[in-house]
Amino acid sequence: MILGAIDIGSNAARLLIASVSQNKGSEVLVNELNLLRVPLRLGFDVFEKNEISREKIEMMKETMLSFQHMMKAYKVNHYKAFATSAMRDAANSYEVINYIKDVSNIHVHVISGEQEANLIFETHFAENLPRNNNYMYIDVGGGSTEISFFKQGKLVGGRSFNIGTIRLLKNRVAESDWSAMKSFISSFVSRKENIISIGSGGNINKVFSLSKRKEGKPLPLELLKDYYKELECVSFEDRINKYKLKPDRADVIVPALSVYINAMRWGGSEEILVPKIGMADGLIRHLWKEISSK
Repeated sequence: MILGAIDIGSNAARLLIASVSQNKGSEVLVNELNLLRVPLRLGFDVFEKNEISREKIEMMKETMLSFQHMMKAYKVNHYKAFATSAMRDAANSYEVINYIKDVSNIHVHVISGEQEANLIFETHFAENLPRNNNYMYIDVGGGSTEISFFKQGKLVGGRSFNIGTIRLLKNRVAESDWSAMKSFISSFVSRKENIISIGSGGNINKVFSLSKRKEGKPLPLELLKDYYKELECVSFEDRINKYKLKPDRADVIVPALSVYINAMRWGGSEEILVPKIGMADGLIRHLWKEISSK
């Protein structure tokens, strides 16, 4: 079965198209067919002006039309489109959703931060890791960060925080938001536990790529700190030219690193795994589960 997942984030919109099947052992097999990413950057409107501008709405329309054409080309059987932090906060989100449905026939669902955290968990990545370790998922987006804890093979807690890369660039993150995240992480961690972090999001994937580490090898916290210091000290132009970053990555990668570093530090985590998972991957599995149960 061919499934589609549309993730409309605060920095970019993504369409993941995948072939999904189930083997005789009931294992769900997901084969990625295509992944498209468009830097809509809705958060730059919303976190400053509290609404999505006409220009961004038109960009979103063209993006959804292209996603619709791509899903037709791949003969997608079922799809779901979810929007996160920027659309949650936008005063005109209801108007935008109706407009997008009228012009593209794509129905966008705005989900809560908690639902967003649960979709990251739907990837089930931690279930294949050694159960004697405890894991902390850290998913950093443009508008929010989702933190989830996985212990002894089970999800034990998750929460979303209004701490995102674009909010940080726009100085829209209060000290109380940082304190709330620190308190939440501390409530799930004891000194006796070994916490291994699992990072998702485009920025941590880019850092992993820059590190040239072999797939499956964790990144040490100290290396993240080194990249933070290094990238913070160079100009926006140098991040693009020297580090080959796209413009919509070059401005958000430093604030993203600050979130990963703080979360790991508060969790007493010395290393982070970067499995290249995201909300769209979780959405594909969520959609498969929903279809299979009917």
